[in-house]
Amino acid sequence: MSVLTDAHFFMFNRYLYIMASHPIGIFDSGYGGLTVFRSIAALLPQYDYLYLGDNARAPYGNRSFETVYEYTLECVEWFFRMGCPLVILACNTASAKALRTIQEQDLPRIAPDKRVLGVIRPTAEMIGSYTDTNSVGVLGTKGTISSGSYEIEISKFFPEVTVYPLACPMWVPLVEYGEYKSEGADFFVGKYLDQLMANAPDIDTILLACTHYPLLADKIKKHLPEGVKVVSQGPIVADSLADYLQRHPETELQLTKTGDMRFYTTDDTTDFDNHASVFFGERVQSAHLRVGKD
Repeated sequence: MSVLTDAHFFMFNRYLYIMASHPIGIFDSGYGGLTVFRSIAALLPQYDYLYLGDNARAPYGNRSFETVYEYTLECVEWFFRMGCPLVILACNTASAKALRTIQEQDLPRIAPDKRVLGVIRPTAEMIGSYTDTNSVGVLGTKGTISSGSYEIEISKFFPEVTVYPLACPMWVPLVEYGEYKSEGADFFVGKYLDQLMANAPDIDTILLACTHYPLLADKIKKHLPEGVKVVSQGPIVADSLADYLQRHPETELQLTKTGDMRFYTTDDTTDFDNHASVFFGERVQSAHLRVGKD
């Protein structure tokens, strides 16, 4: 005679949740994607959401294309197992280094009825409308900038716009370690912005092409000439998702709508919850995921 344990009940309840719920999956290598999720949830609060931060293997910014692709695909497959018909890569590095391969090679093979979207294309579709001088600065991690993704995508929609990309490798650590309001942050913000504006003084629009950077937005604006616009991705991605769901009822009709939000991290949950509340703007309670096993 078998004995049902608490572990059995947990697994059974999780199975019921997966079978009954079809949330939108939102993925990031860590915390930054929560700034995008925050905008999405504010605009589309009716849907169910599942967030995963792969904090145990972050940051992705300096990793190879192959490694980022491997990690991202592993997490996307987990979202699918959790019942998500749609996954948003709310991470510029994952969008730059993994999205196209997943869309073109993996989805037809493993989940032809599911969709994975990124943050680069919707941002590229809109950024040209912000500039009057046709000069746009793009600030991001080393991985995002070295991929050349923003130059390629923006040129498709706004060939007249010149893109000035710049990697800001110190900015993510400043945010991750809670130093984004410190005087030290002013130094590193000023250092990169001075370099950018010296190379292209006619820039009138700066895209924050890393989801951590909105936490530095106030300092960034202080270091820029008057009139230069600073654009964060969250509202753009949220608007793009709303439009996508309207145009794709075959996906939208699969999504459950109870307003439920669940958070997972591959690292320590207490640490994640403390940091995540800053990015998300409200208290977060996460569960732990052992990558490749849960």
